[in-house]
Amino acid sequence: MQIECHQCSMDGGGGVRDGSSDQPAGQPTMTTVSRHFFGEDLNDPAFSISIIENMKEEYGLFVWPCSVVLAEYVWQQRSRFSGMTVVELGAGTSLPGLVAAKLGSDVTLTDDAGRYEVLENMRRVCELNDLNCKVIGLTWGVWDEPIFSLCPQIIIGADVLYDASAFDDLFATVSFLLQNSPSSVFITTYHNRSSKIFIIFSGHHLIEFLMVKWGLKCAKLFDGFSILPPNKASGISGNIQLAEIVMDGNYLDEATDKVSPK
Repeated sequence: MQIECHQCSMDGGGGVRDGSSDQPAGQPTMTTVSRHFFGEDLNDPAFSISIIENMKEEYGLFVWPCSVVLAEYVWQQRSRFSGMTVVELGAGTSLPGLVAAKLGSDVTLTDDAGRYEVLENMRRVCELNDLNCKVIGLTWGVWDEPIFSLCPQIIIGADVLYDASAFDDLFATVSFLLQNSPSSVFITTYHNRSSKIFIIFSGHHLIEFLMVKWGLKCAKLFDGFSILPPNKASGISGNIQLAEIVMDGNYLDEATDKVSPK
């Protein structure tokens, strides 16, 4: 994957809105528009996705390595994603979800309902790429109207396992969505930033506990770099893993027994 970056200056009305409260009114915000190419032939890529980033903004407006890895996985699994209903959680700049949309998925991009600047940037990126994705605010662990309208066949989320205090709400949300759609799957990439927090997926006691609590199990786990072609791998660093998570059949059986008449 090649990446082209172009810097431009945009104010709050002409581009990405600045969400920082201490920035003087009218001060330009520096943004970067990066182009991410996908295809088997580097000299003739199948398509590219343009992403509006803001290095001075919060983390939701920057393409992190986990997003690059997950987007590449979506591309490599393109026959699997074509025609599917896909929801991206914590989408931020939305690169994986936009790739899925480019491949023919019916995509809903979501991020925290209170992160207005991120949600607005997602809409602008969809328009920039001429993609008709739905954009909604969805706060993990909050059971309001948006979540009840979603029945995804595939859920994706890049670098959503970064804040341990949010793990319970994240897994609760994932579990709810998976139960809404039989045979659905949650595909996530995460970055092992600390040996104390992220050793391996199955070695994180909090993750293990919460996955059991919410009836989830890891169906597939591998090194994210193993799917990257050399030109992509050379541009990012870190220990990134990719996991596919599904509902545990035993959990569903127990839940059915509890509600079935005796």
